[in-house]
Amino acid sequence: MSTNNQRSFVQRLWDFFCSLKLTLFLLITLAVTSIIGTIIPQYPNIDERYWATISAGKKALYESLGFFDMYHSWWFLAFLTLFSINLITCSIQRLPHVFKFVSEPLLVLPEAQQKIFPNSDLKLSTGLEESKERLAAFLSAEFATPVITKVEHQYHLFAQKNAWCRLGVYIVHFSILVIFVGAMIGNLFGYKGFVAIVEGETVNSIQLRNGKTAPLGFEVRCDQFTVSYYDAPGGGGPSKMPKEFKSILTVTENGAEVPNYKHVRLVVNDPMTYKGITFYQSSYGQANDPSTFFFTVRDRTSGKTEQLALRPGVPSRLPDGRSASIVDLTDNPGEGLAAVLSVGSQGGQPNFFKVFRENPTLDDLRGDRLIFSFTGTDARQYTGLQVNKDPGVWVVWTGCIMMCAGLCVAFFMSHKRVWIVLSNGHARIFGNASKNQPAFKTEFEALTDKLHSQNI
Repeated sequence: MSTNNQRSFVQRLWDFFCSLKLTLFLLITLAVTSIIGTIIPQYPNIDERYWATISAGKKALYESLGFFDMYHSWWFLAFLTLFSINLITCSIQRLPHVFKFVSEPLLVLPEAQQKIFPNSDLKLSTGLEESKERLAAFLSAEFATPVITKVEHQYHLFAQKNAWCRLGVYIVHFSILVIFVGAMIGNLFGYKGFVAIVEGETVNSIQLRNGKTAPLGFEVRCDQFTVSYYDAPGGGGPSKMPKEFKSILTVTENGAEVPNYKHVRLVVNDPMTYKGITFYQSSYGQANDPSTFFFTVRDRTSGKTEQLALRPGVPSRLPDGRSASIVDLTDNPGEGLAAVLSVGSQGGQPNFFKVFRENPTLDDLRGDRLIFSFTGTDARQYTGLQVNKDPGVWVVWTGCIMMCAGLCVAFFMSHKRVWIVLSNGHARIFGNASKNQPAFKTEFEALTDKLHSQNI
């Protein structure tokens, strides 16, 4: 009784994993949950402004559920594992039957199937043995080499094409598993992170999505960073919209520059890969190191101009006796670099305003006696790079190629079979295809018409 109960439980568990309903449920679940990764920003590409849009409680809930790194969350990986088990059990259950069907074809067509398959009658003008040889030669030339089986006083000729295409669906199943294995290799032995490199400086590690650091095993130096802008409408000079930001990088190991990796140009959609680690141009910004910012100050009344050099947090005297200092710096896409200035007299209420480097005449609209123009800076910029290491990427690509091949076989190839049942003075021809019956009917009719035109 215990053995029967155990066998019954194992059988029920096997039937559960082989269920088509489970397959449909997992496919729908994976599709629906993937929407989460589209709607909710994913590490490491989460803008600081996003955190201001959600409450602390919602952030804690999302983090506990892994929504900010959904494709690496335990529950998403559990669904993928369950789907893999479902694919394996379904294939194990159905593959032996299909393999036997392909490797042990139906050489003699039963009477029941003779009634349902397309067929055509043919009167023979030669003897049984000679007709057999002629029909076999015809099938070999026009369709495929037949297998001849003698049953009592009849000959059964069987020929088939593309028999192994019935295994195309299992190639697709196996390719999905290969892709999953490649993804797991990438998750276990690879990483994704971010690094910001200031012009002229070198880094040898990156910050991962979980906040930890990972060593690169070599050094990357940012030799130069530049950004260009689209022209403003109407020919008013450059706009505030960045057109291209470019990094010039050099890879070094043990203090020596690596050949072929000196002054490498890195732009968006044109990454650099070294030792399986790929660097993508992602962002840029102003470095936080001490810098000097230069302004032109023009007196609205007299038109007299003076040059002013400011450093953040250090006040400087203005021509009218007031003092000015930089209290903040911003560098946002669409606005460019801007300095927030504080101008005021001793003991008076300071006036705060923003001066844009890309729009030097904008401060004229403020109406103050002194008009500020942001003329430049010796500040350095940093280049923001996304860094990916994925040792399973070639396994994934192999699975993708296998999937394409399996889909082509499964959808565009058909298992075609032809039988000829031959007796004295008479023959009947039967045909069947695994898919695309209308096309096979046309091909079968052309074959039988050609056979009727032969003198057999």
